[in-house]
Amino acid sequence: GHLGKVKPAKILVIDDEPEITDIIETFLENAGYEVKSENSSTIGIERAKNYLPDLVLLDIMMPFMDGYEICTELKRSEKTKNIPVVFLTGKDAQSDEGRSFEVGGVLFIKKPFSCERLMEIVKVVLLTAEKANK
Repeated sequence: GHLGKVKPAKILVIDDEPEITDIIETFLENAGYEVKSENSSTIGIERAKNYLPDLVLLDIMMPFMDGYEICTELKRSEKTKNIPVVFLTGKDAQSDEGRSFEVGGVLFIKKPFSCERLMEIVKVVLLTAEKANK
């Protein structure tokens, strides 16, 4: 029966580097999550609105629209405004930290990061979001 079968959380990864989205996708899928990834900011936003993930992993440094703009866009939409956003940053963490919270991000991970670290953060954020939505 369906009892005890937990629906896997849906995670959307938006990063312009395919090798990064591939690594994250493989890792999180092996951990039992349902993952989609986009390498384009605009398509990523559309995808978030259709897919309605439980969590978005979002790269800050992207061409065309950066992670802050994408996050701001997601927070503007009724559909996606409650989805937790975790930023991935390779830049100077200090300056990013303030801005990532301003635009509504919940946490951020500095690149390069280990998959274990990513996993911990994903778990924590999903648990916190679950509690908030109860």
